[in-house]
Amino acid sequence: MALTVVYAADTGHVVGALALTGASTGVGSGAPPEVADLVGTALPLRVSLGDGRMATLPLSARELAVASVDDEPAALAEPLAFGVEVTTDGKPKPALVRLASWPDNIALATDGLTLTVKVAVARPTPVVALVSDEQNTHVLAGEIPAQQTQVTLPVTLVAGSEHGVLVLAAGWAGQLRTEKVT
Repeated sequence: MALTVVYAADTGHVVGALALTGASTGVGSGAPPEVADLVGTALPLRVSLGDGRMATLPLSARELAVASVDDEPAALAEPLAFGVEVTTDGKPKPALVRLASWPDNIALATDGLTLTVKVAVARPTPVVALVSDEQNTHVLAGEIPAQQTQVTLPVTLVAGSEHGVLVLAAGWAGQLRTEKVT
């Protein structure tokens, strides 16, 4: 048995994990399956908005990568808590990294999404966020500046509305949840 993970190429976050068996796993050859073979054109992450409503946040296959990694059973239950590190030549390391957790410091306002991490980052930290909005998904990107703890990503939303939100800040556990616009 081998653990295969799908991860966000920009931030390293594991967004899906599966235990594969059989000859097609790439075990021993170091060659994991192709992203499209596992997720098609996009990997849909879903979060409940209540009252039977569901928000779907699709991560484009173009923004994802696949790695065969050391067995880490917790990654199957809580993939966003893990990350993939790559070597200087761009190859994924075999061991997953447990990402730092951070408190519920995501604020969704009519003019943007603000996230605040616990401690100042040492270097600019890439951030990718997806925000559901009825039929569309807003894809936001930016970075937390070096020596800072916060970033606001611009998006226009309606006060009081509820949205599914996925936030991936490199080095910090991913957040997938429902947020109300204040």
